[in-house]
This record gives sequence, C-alpha cells and structure tokens, in this order.
Amino acid sequence: MTARPAPSVVDGSAAPGAASAGPQDLPSIDRLLRQPGASALVAEHGHTLVAGEARALLDGLRRDAVTGALARGAVEPAALDAALKRRVQGRLQPKLRAVLNLTGTVIHTNLGRALMADAAVQAVLATMAAPNNLEYDLASGGRGDRDSIVEELLCTLTGAEAATVVNNNAAAVLLTIAALARGKEAIVSRGELVEIGGAFRMPDVMASAGATLVEVGTTNRTHPRDYEQAIGPQTALLMKVHTSNYAVQGFTASVDEAELARIAHAKGLPLATDLGSGSLIDLAARGLPAEPTPRQKIESGCDVVTFSGDKLLGGPQAGLIVGRKAAIDRIRKFPLKRALRISKLPLAALEATLRLYLRPERLAQDLPTLRLLTRPLADIRATAEALCAPLAAALAPRFDVSVVELLGQIGSGSLPVERLPSAGLAAAPRERKGAGRALDELSAALRALPRPVIGRIAEDRLLLDLRCLEDPAGLASQLPALAVSLGVGGAA
Repeated sequence: MTARPAPSVVDGSAAPGAASAGPQDLPSIDRLLRQPGASALVAEHGHTLVAGEARALLDGLRRDAVTGALARGAVEPAALDAALKRRVQGRLQPKLRAVLNLTGTVIHTNLGRALMADAAVQAVLATMAAPNNLEYDLASGGRGDRDSIVEELLCTLTGAEAATVVNNNAAAVLLTIAALARGKEAIVSRGELVEIGGAFRMPDVMASAGATLVEVGTTNRTHPRDYEQAIGPQTALLMKVHTSNYAVQGFTASVDEAELARIAHAKGLPLATDLGSGSLIDLAARGLPAEPTPRQKIESGCDVVTFSGDKLLGGPQAGLIVGRKAAIDRIRKFPLKRALRISKLPLAALEATLRLYLRPERLAQDLPTLRLLTRPLADIRATAEALCAPLAAALAPRFDVSVVELLGQIGSGSLPVERLPSAGLAAAPRERKGAGRALDELSAALRALPRPVIGRIAEDRLLLDLRCLEDPAGLASQLPALAVSLGVGGAA
C-alpha cells in the first residue's frame, strides 16, 4: 500500500496561509456544540434545534471542502459560531412577515390586501386568548349559530333581510350557485364571465357548483331580450357579475340589476349579483371613484349579493352573502356551507370591522383602508420630501434620488381603470451601463431588510410610492442597514 505523501510547505498543502480548508479541518458536531457560541444557543433554544442546524452547517461546509471551495477562515471557531447562529435565527424567522407596501397599490393581493383596524386586531387577540361563544347562545344557554355574530350588522349596513358568511368571496359565489342552481341552468352575460387571479373563472365555478352555464349576449353588448329568450324549464338562476378587475369600453351595453330583477321575478326566479370588492359606503362622497354598494343592489331587487371582506370593506378575508331571507336560508342550509364556513379569528375581525361602519363620521380615521385611500396628497408629498435626503445619502454615490409625482391604484380588482394621484421617491442608477442589474440589486436589498420594503421598477427607476407609509420611521430607521448591504453611502 502506497503511503500518503506528507504535507509539503513547498507545494503549499501545509502552508500556514493556505487559502482553502479540507474536510479534516472541520470539527465534529460534539466539538462544535461545545464551543461558547454554540453552547449559548443550546441554552437558549435547546439541543434538538441547534444540533440539527449544526449538522446541516457541517454537511454544507464539508461539500465545499471536498471541492476546494472552503476558505480557511470559515472553519475558525468564531466563524463557525456566527454561521450556526445565523442558521438558527433563519430557521426561527417566520415566513409570513410584515412588510412596507410602497408599490402604490393600496389593497395589494400579494401583500395581504386590507390592513386590519386596531379594533379588529384587538378582537382577534381576545378571541385567541380565551374561550368564546362562537356557537353558543348566551341568552338560552343552548347551541348557537356563528352567523348570528355578524348577521344583524350586515343586515343593518346593507338593507338585506338575512346574511351568512363564508371564508372568501369565491366560496360565496360557489355556494350561492350550488345552493340555488345545482343540477339546473344559470344565465350569465358573456361579457361578465370573469377570470380573477388565474384560478377563479366563472365557467369553472359554475361547473364546480354543479350548474349548467348559459351564456347570453356578446362580449360587449347584452340586452334584456337576451335573458328573456334564454329562460327555459331548466333555468334556476339569473346572475350578474360586477367586472371589478377590468373594463369594457366603447360600443357597449349591459342590463342593470333593476331590469334583471324584473325579468327574473316575472318568471319566479332569483337574481344573484357578485360585487367582488363590495364597498359598504358611497366612495364618491369621499372623493374616490364610485363603486356599487350591496345596499344599492338589494334596493334594485337582487335576491342575493356576494362581496369580499378584505377589499374595499377593509376587513379580514371573508365572503359575505346578503339578501332575501328565503334565498339566504337555502344557501345557509346547503351542505357545502359547513366546508366553506368562516373560522373564529376572521369572524372576530369581521365583526369588529363592521361595527366601525356604525360610526360613519369616524370611519376615515378608524379604518386603515379608507384612511390610506383618502390620504391627502400634500401629506404624502411631505413624507417624500422628508425622506428624500436620507435615502439619497444612503444610496450615494450609485443612485440619484428625487421626489416624484406618481399614480397609484386601489388594487385587488377594485376600479381597475382609475388612478390615485400620489407622490414618492425615485432612485435612478448614475451609471447607465448595467442600470437594470443595479435596480434589481437595490430592489433585492430593500426586500432583504428586517422589515422588507416592496417598491416597483419602472422607466429605469425604482419607485417607492409613499401613500401607504404613514410612519416615515419605518423606512428611515432601516436606511443604514440598506447602505451597508449595498456597500454604499451610509456604510462609511
């Protein structure tokens, strides 16, 4: 057997300053766990978690060592302690984190939609911390119905005779169709066969609910006679869908709910309408573009109105179903209702949010969604001007920063054509060459901050719309860390 050559200072394999470390330079798991930093981690988090992360750390370092890619500094005790601490902290860091929404879209689907009001947050905490009467009638001492927690509020705010709630608006639409038209036909205008988010397509929902879709009219024009001629022995439901996430413009015609209700009721059929975003108030009176309300649709003769809880209503994810008592009773008793029912935490948040609407004079103050949508442009611009110099200092000399006028949007399919005048900051790379890579690096650095900052890249600039930044300290306090991560400005 040939002996292994001894390490040689001549070829560098045993030189004190050799650049790479080998597998033999790595400590055992037991030895690593006895180091001061690792021992402190075990004392804080327990042996199981820390030992598992130590094993994963050493496995990764060993792979690098085999390929000659492991730096000698990486196997120093202090470096190993630091690497292990990072792994443990990363393992414990939640995946769902609070971020700063500086995209310009107020109700951002990917960023959690509506912010909860303080009253809703406190209601959720109270519900989590103690038993509650979710399905217990305190007056009679018997079994209760969770719908009763919000039904009276919903009826007061919409003018409906009855109401029920499920876990989101897609579920509300599915349940309504299944309960009222399963095994029969439901008539919808061809121009209202919406697709939302890639997974909610009206034809697919109809099929999943067990109803046969009957399309009437054309993409851009549908008339009363189209519905009247389509009604037959198998018709069980007329349905209208509010096209909240797109707009058909030009040579168009549609049939409103009042006319549809006349047609449906003349044949003894129910009319359902899906509003999607479902604002409970007149937005036009608040200086915003008008959006139909459930009350308006109930007054127009709709038997069922469905809408979301976490969009313009400003509450938690929920699907709200309001309307005539006979129709709501059928929906409430349908077997699918139990599978789609809302749980206690969003129900608590929904009740607290709905109660805010009983004090409309305070609504813009108490409801974050409305407060952000109606925030004065002067306030937004003042925030931008206050943050411009600190951000410019943090990004110098690689980026120029300026205050800019912007146009945002409500979001989540609400009023897709309308824009909200806003203001913010624009960061533009000083070097045109490689500008795209620089912007991507800046965007990634913002997302990597302790509280990630989400902006948008447009026209060779990174834009931070400040409509949703009510506390400038949330961004300003993180600028030193941003500069360090980019190796610029404030890192010095």
